[in-house]
Amino acid sequence: METKVRKVLGFTLLMVIGGMVSLPAAAEPGRLLSARPMNDAPAGAKAWRIRYETTDVDGDRTQSSGVLVVPDGAAPPAGREVVAWAHGTVGIASSCTPIRTLDQIPGLVFMLARGWAVVATDYPGLGTRGPHAYLVGDAAAAAVLDSVRAARNFAQAHAGPRFVAWGHSQGAHAALFSGRRAQAYAPDLQMLGIAAVSPPTELAENMKQADVTVRALLTAFTAESWSKVYGADIATIADRTTRGVIERATSACEGDRLSAGALLRVLRLRLRLGNLDLSGHAPWDALMARNSLSALDAGAPPLLIVQSDGDKLVTSPVTRGFFERSCQRGAVARYVALADTGHATTAIASANDAIGWIAQRFSGQPAQSDCPARD
Repeated sequence: METKVRKVLGFTLLMVIGGMVSLPAAAEPGRLLSARPMNDAPAGAKAWRIRYETTDVDGDRTQSSGVLVVPDGAAPPAGREVVAWAHGTVGIASSCTPIRTLDQIPGLVFMLARGWAVVATDYPGLGTRGPHAYLVGDAAAAAVLDSVRAARNFAQAHAGPRFVAWGHSQGAHAALFSGRRAQAYAPDLQMLGIAAVSPPTELAENMKQADVTVRALLTAFTAESWSKVYGADIATIADRTTRGVIERATSACEGDRLSAGALLRVLRLRLRLGNLDLSGHAPWDALMARNSLSALDAGAPPLLIVQSDGDKLVTSPVTRGFFERSCQRGAVARYVALADTGHATTAIASANDAIGWIAQRFSGQPAQSDCPARD
């Protein structure tokens, strides 16, 4: 209750200080708040940095920024098909706005050449008021789904209701949860598929099997974020010194230049958190389960899973298990294994496969499946 009161008061204060137009009492997920032209749109396209309304893990209103890119020329009568791109981990600090340049979206020019609109959420708390709900499935799904709504609410985009969610790493987690929530949360949209690249699914197993340094950093991001989002007490897993190490390590963004001090913080993080299993401590165990996906069911949109056998962050055995369980539940799923790309480059390496698969979804072709035939 205390967390919720602080959140409401903080949002109200932000509106007063920032001189923002007052929002309606009820949330309007997908309501477009602003659209500012960007200068680095590819030739033959227009781009805007957008800000829109969405909902947090409690269903309360919050805001996210993102980018929207559309090709020049007339849109189809039913509106442009939409690809909702969901990015991977960049950090949890509000300064870690991920989409600084449009070349961070894989295959963007090829999607625009097909006439699609592309919208990429930053997620709430990255570039907007936090906290950032890191690996919080329902909040991430809302941000993705509402980014499509925001595109539809921008007249110049001419975006239709048909879309595919395509995400990498944290973004693949968001895309999968979007598939689970789409029908109930956004019945006005038509989700035609999910392309999940290096998807964290069973979070406890993903962290256990990750490289020890990566595991320490992911544990820090998760603990710091969930302590604010859910009110989970970090003191249950870390002493005062370790809490200080977590706070300092999570104040930086992925991709920042590593100074000697930053390297030292990473080493301290590895020493203190490298062997910590959040799933062995309450309330973290329940939160890990809440934000994990064992499988998708038969009613889910068609699924494309891309996994690198050389990935040391999201490992093949965990992803393969998710695929097999989804097959057993009747999902329609393809599984593309890449031999030896690193985690960070898997989305780029598989972009042509993903875009071709997305094109099939928009064209209405029956989705192929790599699942074993069922009796």
